[in-house]
Amino acid sequence: MPLIPEEPQIHESAQGPRATPASGRTAPTPRPVPGPRPAAPSRPGRPGPPRPTPPAQRAPRDAAPAKPGPSAPAAPAAAASPQIQLIPASAEGALDAAEEAVDLLLDSGRAPGDVLVLTTGAQHPWAEHELSFGEASYWAQHDAGDDVFYADAAVAARAATRPVVVVAVNGGPASAAATALPLAHSRAGALLIVCGDPQQINSVLGAGV
Repeated sequence: MPLIPEEPQIHESAQGPRATPASGRTAPTPRPVPGPRPAAPSRPGRPGPPRPTPPAQRAPRDAAPAKPGPSAPAAPAAAASPQIQLIPASAEGALDAAEEAVDLLLDSGRAPGDVLVLTTGAQHPWAEHELSFGEASYWAQHDAGDDVFYADAAVAARAATRPVVVVAVNGGPASAAATALPLAHSRAGALLIVCGDPQQINSVLGAGV
C-alpha cells in the first residue's frame, strides 16, 4: 500500500511569537504620552506677568470743549489806609516813648529811611542840632531818605510820605495835636504810631481821620 504522508502537526509552541522576551532582556515599558503642562505657580514676592493696560477712553469727536464764560469785572481796590498804633504816654514821656518805638522798628528790620518822627512840642535834639547848620542842610538829609528824619509837626506838610510815621504828642498849643495827627496820617504809608494821652489822641483821630 502506498504510504500517505502524515499531515504536519502544529504544536502550541509554534503559535506566533512568544509573549516573553528572550532570556536576559527586559521588554521596554511604553512611556505615557506627555500632555499639556500646568502653569507653574508664581513664587511669593514675585509678581506675575503684567496685565495689559486697558485702552484709554477717548472723548467723542463731536464733544466740543466748554468755552469759559465772561469773567466778572474786578472790583476796584480800596485805598490803602495806614494802621494806627497808640502808645499811652504823658506829654513829658511822649518823646522817650517815640524813641523806643523807633528802636523797635529798626530792630524788627525797618530801614531807617522808612521812618519819620514828628513832635508837637519841643523839637527832638537831633533836629535842633541839624537845624543849627541851616535849613538847606537839614532838609537835604530829608530828601536823601537814608536815615530817620525828625521834624516839628508845624512843618510836617513839607515832609514826604514814608512807610512809618511816629508822632510824639509832647506838648505845644492845644491845637497842635489836632493839626499834626491828620497830617501825619496822610504821610504814613503803612503805619502811624502816636505816643501821648490816649483820650486826646482818640478824640482827634476819631474826628479828623
